[in-house]
Order: sequence, then structure tokens, then C-alpha cells
Amino acid sequence: MQEKNNKFWLKVATVGLIAGLIGGGIVLGAGNLISGIRDRIALRAPAGSNKAGGTSVSSNKANLNNESTKAYKSVKDSVVSVINQQKSQTGNNIYSIFGGGNYGNSNSGKLQTASEGSGVIYKKNGGSAYIVTNNHVVSGSNALKVILSNGKEVSASIVGTDSTTDLAVLKISSTNVSSVASFGNSNDIAAGQDVLAIGSPMGSEYANTVTKGIISAKKRTITAKSGAAATSVIQTDAAINSGNSGGPLINMAGQVIGINSMKLASDTNGSNVEGMGFSIPSNEVVRVINQLVKNGKITRPSLGIGSIDLSSVSKDQQSSILKLPSSVSKGVVVMTVTDGGAAKNAGLKKYDVITKIGNKSVSDVSSLRTALYKYKVGESANVTYYRNGKAHTVKMKLTESSSSNSSSNDSDSDQQSNQGQSQQSPDDDQDDTNDGF
Repeated sequence: MQEKNNKFWLKVATVGLIAGLIGGGIVLGAGNLISGIRDRIALRAPAGSNKAGGTSVSSNKANLNNESTKAYKSVKDSVVSVINQQKSQTGNNIYSIFGGGNYGNSNSGKLQTASEGSGVIYKKNGGSAYIVTNNHVVSGSNALKVILSNGKEVSASIVGTDSTTDLAVLKISSTNVSSVASFGNSNDIAAGQDVLAIGSPMGSEYANTVTKGIISAKKRTITAKSGAAATSVIQTDAAINSGNSGGPLINMAGQVIGINSMKLASDTNGSNVEGMGFSIPSNEVVRVINQLVKNGKITRPSLGIGSIDLSSVSKDQQSSILKLPSSVSKGVVVMTVTDGGAAKNAGLKKYDVITKIGNKSVSDVSSLRTALYKYKVGESANVTYYRNGKAHTVKMKLTESSSSNSSSNDSDSDQQSNQGQSQQSPDDDQDDTNDGF
């Protein structure tokens, strides 16, 4: 009897288990079926939605004639592209094929585009129109072409250049010139003020490109190259790229407040830098271009010496040859003295070490130029120097720099050789000295 009962309950349990599995399967299957139907309904496109596309363009509600666009339109026709053309070099013998120097090389006479920059027309006078651009844009050119805002290409000639301020003035025919730009006072600007940079970044293919930014700093003092005088510039974050050089930086009234000259691409550690461009202030631009148009050159004072930085001379030689006291660690060593120059007339000699001009300390060639260029030709300046361990101060009447006699001051004498790279002996060959001041 007991065995029958056990079989009975075993059948009941088996039937219950099978019924539960079937029921669960039915419920799961039903759930999956319902879920699938719901997904298909959700993915199904509404009836008729593919007949006309369903998307349209509404009218533009933005103001297309705002402050920026008005400023740009007022100046754009005066902005040009400047093409620097130079004669190509050809080599026609076996030496040039295998890199054996310049044997057989000659100017073919064929002009090729060496570089491109920007410029802005600022004046019309009779049959001529005048363009301001950067000196480095036109440096080394055998010919210059200018592309106007309407795409017309015309020939240009150099009126004058100045490497110290990196400015140049060009002249073209005024026949096709319809607009000239005006200068605003660069002293009347403020950090945070909106500005536009206009030019031909990467060449004339992108002529009249406009970028917007702000004035990041009203005045920065920078030295563009080793040994050059320090200059004051406007810092901006408006995008300035290769080809923008010489183009205008304008305010929202459409006035030129600077000429774009350079950008900082990386720091001394090689880290990339963005948004740091520099423009020559309009007040300085106007002062320089007026002199260039009038005289074809910029007249600057000169000491009439060739020199090297004191830091280029070893400590042993500073003591043994220059006879300097240990307290003097910065200055400029006189290496050559020009007959008839200010230094010669005042009695300076080779190996004298200049440490001050007026009340400005001189630490290197760059600071000497900066201090010297505060004076005018014919003015007198007190110059402090060391000779045989003793300090002397003498008054010099400043003469005109020999580099002012050329329309372009961009010469090898403006480069500081070996600056910051190696130490130099005062007895070394004189080719490494800085002349012309």
C-alpha cells in the first residue's frame, strides 16, 4: 500500500514540473513575441514620411551686417597679396649633380615665386598708390608683384625698407586702386578689445581671409632676432599664419591699428603655442613709413663700433685680457672702432666694455641697440665703459649709422653671430662682430 502511495505522489510531482516548464515557456515565448512586435512597430516609418523628405531651411535670423562685417567690408578692398619673385639658380655640370658646390651655377634669369605675404594700401597720390608691408616679405626680391582685392596683378617697386622695425613701403600704379585704409591711434586701444586680422594666409589662394580675436596685451617688448633692438608690439589671439605678414590688424571701426608681423609658434622648450600673434603698432608704422617715403631710409644714431656680447667671452679672458673686475658680468665688448665715428672721437678703444648708455644698463648687443635708438642723430649721450678695470663715463655726439645709407638695413651686420651658442675670444677673427652701430 505504501509503495502505491509513493508512485501516486511521484506522478503528481512529475506532472506539476512538466506543467510549470510548459507554462513558463509559454509565458517567455509570449513575452518575446510581444517585445518583438513592439520593436517592429517602433522602427516602422510613419506612413507618407518618405514622400517629401520632411526637412526644410528656414530664413536666417542672424544679423549679417554686424560690427565685424561692417569693419571688414570697409577695409577688405585695400588689402593686397605681395608676391616676392627671385631669380632661380641653375647648375649645369657634373659638380652640381653630385652636390659638389656651386660650380657652374648661375642665375637663369627666370623669376620664380619665392614667398608670399600681405600688405595694405594706405595712400593714393597722383598716379601712385602706396602699400605698407613687412620688410621680411620683400627681402631678397628681384621683382615684386601685387595682387589687388579684385584679383588683378600689378608690378610693384620698393620705396624703402627698414629691418629694425620690419616695415617696407611699396609703390604701384593707382589706376586700379579703389580703396585705401586709414590708421587709428594705437595708443587708444585696450586689452580685451575685439580686432580683425586680414591677409593671405598660406598665399594668395586664400586672399582676404579674415580672422577675429581680441587684443591680448597692448604692449609687449620682444626681440625678433639675436642682436636686434627690442621692439614694442601689440599681442593678439586673432589667427596669424604664414602669408598674413604685412596685413592689417583693424578695430571694429575699420581703422588699422597694427601691421601683423609675426607669431610665436613654440617656446624655448619646443612646446607648441597657439593664439600668440604680434602686430607693429600703427603709431610706429606711420612714423616709419613717412620717413621711408620722404627719404627712402630710416636715419638712426651710431657709435661707430663693432662688438660682441661680454657673455661670449670666457671668465678667464674677461679677467686676463679685458681686465674686468669680477663685479662686471654684463656688457658689450668693443672690437673695432670706425674712423670718424662717435666712439673714435670720444676716445674709445678695442677691448673697452660698454655697460651703460645714458641711464640704461647695457647687458648685450640687443640692449645696446635699444638704448641707442632712443636718441637722434646729432644728439649727445653719456656712455659708461670699463678699461683696465676702471669705469669711465664720456659724452658722445652720435653720428648717423652706416646702415642708414641704404634703403634696406637688412645686412649681415645686423645678425649676432654665435650668440648663446659658444664662448668667444676677444682675439678671434672679427667676422663675428656686430658692426653698424
